[in-house]
Amino acid sequence: MYTKFQQHLQKELADIEAAGLYKHERIIESPQGAEIMVKGKKCLNFCANNYLGLADNPELIEAAKKGMDARGYGMASVRFICGCQDLHKQLEKKIAEFFGTEDTILYAACFDANGGVFEPLLTDEDAIISDALNHASIIDGVRLCKAQRYRYANADMADLEEQLKAAQKNRFRIIVTDGVFSMDGNVCPLDKIYELANKYDAMVMVDESHSAGVVGKTGRGVTERYNLRGKIEILTGTLGKAFGGAMGGFTTGKKEIIDMLRQRSRPYLFSNSMAPGLVAAGIRMFEMMSETNTLQDKLHENTDYFLRRMKEEGFDCKPSESAICAVMIYDAAKSQQYAAKMQEEGIFVTGFYYPVVPKGQARIRVQISAAHEHEHLDKCIEAFKKVRKEIEGC
Repeated sequence: MYTKFQQHLQKELADIEAAGLYKHERIIESPQGAEIMVKGKKCLNFCANNYLGLADNPELIEAAKKGMDARGYGMASVRFICGCQDLHKQLEKKIAEFFGTEDTILYAACFDANGGVFEPLLTDEDAIISDALNHASIIDGVRLCKAQRYRYANADMADLEEQLKAAQKNRFRIIVTDGVFSMDGNVCPLDKIYELANKYDAMVMVDESHSAGVVGKTGRGVTERYNLRGKIEILTGTLGKAFGGAMGGFTTGKKEIIDMLRQRSRPYLFSNSMAPGLVAAGIRMFEMMSETNTLQDKLHENTDYFLRRMKEEGFDCKPSESAICAVMIYDAAKSQQYAAKMQEEGIFVTGFYYPVVPKGQARIRVQISAAHEHEHLDKCIEAFKKVRKEIEGC
């Protein structure tokens, strides 16, 4: 049987390659940072989620080492059997304090948090109203739940209101949105979503993965941005982006919701607990976030600087309140040419095109970090100018 299956897979893989959609991994030979080594060559990284530059932070590395020394390498168990240490409870408390919520539950990743949040809470009597551009993990989580599904166009409040009207026949309703949408870098209009939720008797869930540590004056996400701290029922997020870039996810929110997830959320019940070293580093990271706002301030200044300079040079960039800057190319083939030539210039960026983004909306996604200095940003901008001249002739 495998011979036939192997031939099937070989054809599928060949088709993916022919369509230009094959994902080639780029191997980094250094710690993750603003500057990385690839094939012995130094490059500037503008396509990592390392928004605060903490992936190689010495304090977090030291905290992880001390955590392993004090509590061991791994947990070798799920939480409800014997996989919970005092460190896990401390981290959960830190996360709740950071976001102004009542309680927190940890997962191995935010993919697990989103995959395990809907099914324990909702039944076929209920409704999930989801933004059309929500992350794949939210989509998969919704698929695992029997609740009725509604979808509204990205950040379109008129469409959301129509879906809420249609869902009035359901018992419970929850609106689900990304805090920052990863392709455009736009922030969800949470203030308007919250108003509609109150008007139509619905709850709200926000995935803060690309917004936590980034959006809001002190990086506490979209609830801080819209002065809604503690008012949203469910927040999910990750420690794998701005918060150190390692592993680990969480759901934080109303106490009873978190309690029910501890009882019934399958990724929590049947996956190992986070390793002590990661948990200890997470605790130190949230302490650092509360001690100073230096990294958030620098990130915001870097993003403003980059967008302003790119627009001055005539590039078409989508508006952004996050650290994601979409440089619009529109043509799919050209987006790949740009990315390849930028790498030749020592700049790591990624080109996206259909089906990842709508047809005719190809772009280079540039991700800014607090680890970048102005000289890094200037080098990236100069590379864009050089590549544009090579490809566009202008």
